[in-house]
Amino acid sequence: MPTADELLSADIVRDLADCLAAANGGTPTGQLRRCGALLAGLTFSGRVTAVKEAILADLPDAYPDFAEVVRAALKDPGFTGWMIFPVTEAVAERGLEVFEPALGLLAELTPCLTAETAIRHFLRTDLHRALRTIEEWTSHADPHVRRLASEGTRPRLPWAPQLRALIADPAPALPVLDELYRDESEYVRRSVANHLNDISRDHPAIAVATAARWLDDPAPTTSGLVRHGLRTLVKAGDPDALALLGHDPDVPVSVEGPHVRTPAIRIGDHLEFDYAVTNTGDRTAHVVIDYVIHHMKANGTRTPKVFKLTTRALAPGERWTGTRRHSLKAITTRRYHPGLHHVQIQVNGRPHGEAPFTLDLPAE
Repeated sequence: MPTADELLSADIVRDLADCLAAANGGTPTGQLRRCGALLAGLTFSGRVTAVKEAILADLPDAYPDFAEVVRAALKDPGFTGWMIFPVTEAVAERGLEVFEPALGLLAELTPCLTAETAIRHFLRTDLHRALRTIEEWTSHADPHVRRLASEGTRPRLPWAPQLRALIADPAPALPVLDELYRDESEYVRRSVANHLNDISRDHPAIAVATAARWLDDPAPTTSGLVRHGLRTLVKAGDPDALALLGHDPDVPVSVEGPHVRTPAIRIGDHLEFDYAVTNTGDRTAHVVIDYVIHHMKANGTRTPKVFKLTTRALAPGERWTGTRRHSLKAITTRRYHPGLHHVQIQVNGRPHGEAPFTLDLPAE
């Protein structure tokens, strides 16, 4: 993952200052130029805030004049990339009182870098007023703007403030998704699937019902979109989601394993195990095969995490075998603790078998 300095460096801020100065008729952008030298040691969010405040200090106070400078900068090919992030935040702060015109400016900026975080200020201020404008974007010619409609309204968009109103009730944003689930752009459809997955975390029944409605009036791509959008429910073994996708939780199968090849490993190594799944029924079995690692926590308890193996159709009597090599390298989003762990196979949401392995600290 890029560092904060790689995303928003002093050089990028200097280039932004040049773009905005030229767009503002050569008016100096002194605050921005000084700001670039003060970014060392700041997180990405800290850098965004600092640069946003400098933009607001350098550009006109009145929103129409402010927006005119930003639109003039959009004509510059160099006005693009991560320098746009603090610009969208500045638009949100200065334009919140004018609302619809500022949302329109964010739509103009989003092809340069998505404004999905900035529009959340408007959604949190007046959800239904913002959605009236955002719904219009679903028919926009630019896929970046159409994606903004779906991505910006995600209840649990990563690295962005949550939309608590839509976490409590996702219904107001569903018309946006209804217009976009058959979009010609995979970029847009991927966002719709991720939005549906967000909904599934808090309202499984609404997510499944929405997916079922789309499958009743599908495009050729709808089945794949729904499968991706319900992935969290499938991993959790939700029976309604599994049934909608044609996977019976009570499918007749026998499972061998997991047979752990690496019973004692260190953090940074790989867990290896074998498994086999056989269809013991007299009909084709549509199976989602996952594995679950029960990680040791600092307090001595274990917490499960589901990982995907494969999705297959097994003929009667057919046996599927596989080997998985799972990295236990330390990453920023997961901390490993030494001790006894377990791995299980999961078929259509139902656990089968269990095997232990010991995780130890790396060698000195």
